Amino acid sequence: MLRRFNATGLWVAAALAAGPALADDAPSTWAALWADRLSVHFQSTVATQWHPDFASPYAGANSMQSYAEQQTAFISSLYTDLRVGPETDVVFDPELSGGKGLSKSLGVAAFPSGVVYRVGNPAPTFYLARLFLRHVFDLGGGHEDVKEGPNQVRATRGRDRLTVMVGRFAVTDLFDRNAFSSDPFTQFFDWALFASGAWDYPADTRGYTWGAMADLTLGPWSFRAGMALEPQYANLETLEWDITKARGLMAEGERRYEWRGYPGTVRVLAFVNQARMGSYRAVLVDPSAFNNNVAATRADGRTKYGGAISIDQRFDKSWGAFVRASFNDGANESWAFTEVDRCLALGVVHDGSAWKRPGDEVGGAVVVSGLSGLHRQYLAGGGYGFIIGDGQLNYGFETEGDFYYRAQVSEWLQVSAIYQPVINPAYNQDRGPIHIFTVRVHAAF
Repeated sequence: MLRRFNATGLWVAAALAAGPALADDAPSTWAALWADRLSVHFQSTVATQWHPDFASPYAGANSMQSYAEQQTAFISSLYTDLRVGPETDVVFDPELSGGKGLSKSLGVAAFPSGVVYRVGNPAPTFYLARLFLRHVFDLGGGHEDVKEGPNQVRATRGRDRLTVMVGRFAVTDLFDRNAFSSDPFTQFFDWALFASGAWDYPADTRGYTWGAMADLTLGPWSFRAGMALEPQYANLETLEWDITKARGLMAEGERRYEWRGYPGTVRVLAFVNQARMGSYRAVLVDPSAFNNNVAATRADGRTKYGGAISIDQRFDKSWGAFVRASFNDGANESWAFTEVDRCLALGVVHDGSAWKRPGDEVGGAVVVSGLSGLHRQYLAGGGYGFIIGDGQLNYGFETEGDFYYRAQVSEWLQVSAIYQPVINPAYNQDRGPIHIFTVRVHAAF
């Protein structure tokens, strides 16, 4: 499964045809009227990745291939938001995606491509990304203007408000955000950079789910909570609709502030997932009874719990930094996102104003990922998860860099060059390092 997020790069409002005035003295055209009721945006992101040969004394079924390879993948999204009543919107986002990740998107836990899915068929496929109802309850506290953008009609809303979303979405649309590291279409490309690596968040293989989320904003504080469907089985598209058997629960607090006049945000997340997971401990007690396969130990009622903290801080108009840290208990198998039980990520971004290209951006980040003791023993004994497994394991922290330069070619087009060194891929000190090079093209209007 991949992430999900709202694209946060450069966007230009969709063109709206102007019509005649409503009346001789009316201040609004038909276009202006629709601008208050409809938002339409489009994005398409294509990425080609390549890595040269790297050292590999052995490999398993889920290893990244050690010989040089190249793959291309893409995602195209249509973002539509229709105002259907006072403070009530319907959001509808179809997507088209296709292509392959390196080595079938296997062999690195914090996988280095934000535009690939782990689906069997790489052919271009249309699917429903989002379909949800959003209502905002105005609680006062003054008002502020909300700009038009992807999945957002322009509006004036109370500074204090309660927002409720029900339907199909990505839980990362609302939770686990970060100003500098949430959008792989325009920012960092690593899975554990656009989301907290150890949050095994509820989603199908394309990163979406059904559920309900609420966000309460009071001054500089926000408090949000949600419940969403989990997959019936690990890393599958089919979701379990019986919430007594499987569900993902999450809660987050956010505090916005200023430091020396520049904005910063701290977010603290807690989560509990329940699904028909396999137990690492059960398979380790008697590997032969379960053919050394954690999936053979699955039982209802298994849980995974953990937390994450995300901080972003701008230091002046041109640069800022962030840090993310997350963990889960690591007792039961990875279910929906990726095989990370401990994760620390930090990075810095800077725009191109110093070299007279303010629309450009350069970023550098490092991700360090780890496993629980049980998860580590399972892989060392020859076990496999759904994304990693070399058949044996000489354990070490998986460490990945993510360095990009994003050039603003035109108002609607960006081109990025990305370099990602991966040390101890899949936590294995015997393999790698891998040097991954990417060209990413992003168009949005």
